[in-house]
Amino acid sequence: LASYQQVDSMIKAISADKAIYAKIVALKNSPAFNKLKSSQKKFVDDELAYFEYAGVSLPLEQQAKKQSLQQEISNLSTTYATNMNTANEVLVIDSLGALGLSDTFKEKYRKGDQFEIPVIPSTRVSMLSYADNEQTRKDYIIKYRNRAAELNLPILDSLVQKRYELGQLMGHPSYASYVLQLRMANSPQKVWSFVEDLLEKSKPKAKKDIMLLKQIRKAQTGKSLEEPLAFWNLYYYDNQLTKQNYQIDKDKLKEYFPMEACLQGLFDVYQNLLGVTFKKVENPSVWHEEVEFYEVYEGDKLKGRFYLDLYPRPFKESWYYGVTLTPGRMTNEGYEVPVAMLLGNFDRPTDDIPSLLSHSQLSTLFHEFGHIMDGISYDGAYCSQAHSKQDFGEAMSQIFENWIWDYQTINSFARHYKTGESISEEVFDNLVQSKNASSGIFAERSLRNCLYDLMLYDRYDPANPISTDELWLQIDRQISMTMHVQGTHPQASWIHINTHPVYYYGYLWSKVYAQDMFTVFEKNGLKDANTGMRYRKIILANGKQRPVDEAVEEFLGRPFNSDAYFKSIGLE
Repeated sequence: LASYQQVDSMIKAISADKAIYAKIVALKNSPAFNKLKSSQKKFVDDELAYFEYAGVSLPLEQQAKKQSLQQEISNLSTTYATNMNTANEVLVIDSLGALGLSDTFKEKYRKGDQFEIPVIPSTRVSMLSYADNEQTRKDYIIKYRNRAAELNLPILDSLVQKRYELGQLMGHPSYASYVLQLRMANSPQKVWSFVEDLLEKSKPKAKKDIMLLKQIRKAQTGKSLEEPLAFWNLYYYDNQLTKQNYQIDKDKLKEYFPMEACLQGLFDVYQNLLGVTFKKVENPSVWHEEVEFYEVYEGDKLKGRFYLDLYPRPFKESWYYGVTLTPGRMTNEGYEVPVAMLLGNFDRPTDDIPSLLSHSQLSTLFHEFGHIMDGISYDGAYCSQAHSKQDFGEAMSQIFENWIWDYQTINSFARHYKTGESISEEVFDNLVQSKNASSGIFAERSLRNCLYDLMLYDRYDPANPISTDELWLQIDRQISMTMHVQGTHPQASWIHINTHPVYYYGYLWSKVYAQDMFTVFEKNGLKDANTGMRYRKIILANGKQRPVDEAVEEFLGRPFNSDAYFKSIGLE
C-alpha cells in the first residue's frame, strides 16, 4: 500500500508539472508574452529551461526513474555529510610536538601535560603553518584527510555512479554536461578550456614559488633542492617565507583581529557601501544560544534578516558558508523579505582570550557575509530569480575580500586584543607585499580541485570506473608539485563534491568577474557610497532578472575582461 501511494503521489506531481509547463509554453507562444517586462520574459524563459532540465518531457517511466535516482542521491549525500560532520578526530601531542604553536592556541587545547587538538577546519591553518615539528604536521594532515574515509569512500563511489546515470537518463554524456546547461559556462568543454588555460598560465609562477620554499627548507634543514616538497610542509614554509622576507608573523597578527571588532568593521563596510543598517535582535528564537539574529533596514524599511552561527560545536556542519534560507518574493500579502545565515567554525573564545582571526579567516568572514548581502539585496518579484547563475554566485562575495587589503579599512577596526594598539602601516604594507608570495602554488591547488571535480563528474566511465584515490595521482602529474599525501582520502570529507558537484571551477570563474568589478571601486574609492549603491542595484539586486554579462557590463561601463584577475594574483 505504501509503495502504491508513493507511485500515485509521484504520478500526480508529474501531471501537475506537465500542466504548469503547458501553461508556460502557451504563454510563451501567445501575443501576451510580448507585453511582459524584460524580467518577466526572462522568468518565463528560465522556467521553461528549468522544466526541461527537470525532465518534464520525459515519458512517465523515465520520470519515475529520475525521481528515484534523485532520492537515492539525496540519501547518499545526507549520509556522507553526517559522517563528515561527526568524525570528531583528535590529534594528541606533547610539548615537543607543540613547538611553534602559539601559547593562546595551546592553552585552548591543553589537557594536563598534553594537547588534544581537534582535527577540524578551524585548527588546520594553525597546525600546518606554525607547528615546527614536521611529524606533527604530517600526523595532523593524515588525520585531517582521512576524516570519515572508511564510511564515505564507498558512498562517494555510489554518488558518482548515480549522478552519471542521472546525466545519461537526461540525454547527456555526463553528469557535468547535464548540470552545466543552466550555468554561464553552459558546457564541460568551456570549463575544461577555462581551467586548463589558467593551469598553463599559473605553472611558471608555481615553479618559482616552489623553488623559493625549497631554498628556505634547505637553509633550515639542509635538505636538497631536488627533494620534493611534501604537502604537509607547504603552509609551514610559506609562513617561514612570510616571516623572513616580509617580517610578518601571521600568528602574532591574529592578536589584532578579535572577532567582535572584526564583525563591527565588516558591518561598517557593508552598511556604508550598500546603504543599509543592521539591528541586533535581543532574545531571538534561535537553534543555539550562541546564534545571533539581525534585521536589515534601509531607512525605516525592513529589507531582510540574517543569523550568525560562528563557532564550532559537536555535530555541527564543519565548513564555512553564507546561504539564503528563504529568498525575497512578492506575495498577495506584500513583499516577503529574505532570511539568510552565516555559518562558521572560527576559533572559539575562552574566558581569557577572545576568538582571534587570522587575516585569511578575516577574508573568509568578509567573503561569506557577501553571500548574506547578496541574498538580502535581491529586489525582484519571483523567488526563483533571486539567485544568480551558479558559477557567478561567488563573485558577489569575492569582491568584498579586497577590502581587507586596504590599510584605512583595517585601521578603522583592527586593534590588539590586549593593548588596543593599531597595526602599523609598515607592517600592513609588508603583509600586502607578501600577498602573492606563493600565489602560483595556491592557484594550482585550486585548479587541482577543479580538475578532480571535473574528472569525477565528466570523465566517469561505468565500464572502467577509476579509483577516486587514483584520480589524485593522475592530477599530481599535471601540476607543479605533489599535493597528494599517500594513504589519505581527502575526497571523503570534501563538501563540494558531495553537495556541490561540478561547482569548484565556479570559484575561479567568479573571481575573474569579481576582480574586474572591483576596478570600479579602485577608481572611485573603496568608501564611495555611490559606487556601492550602483553595485547593489545593478549586480546584487539582479539575481537572474537579466543576463549576468549585461549587468556586469553596465556596472563596469565597458566590456568585461580578465586583466584585473591576473594582476591580483601576480600573473600579469
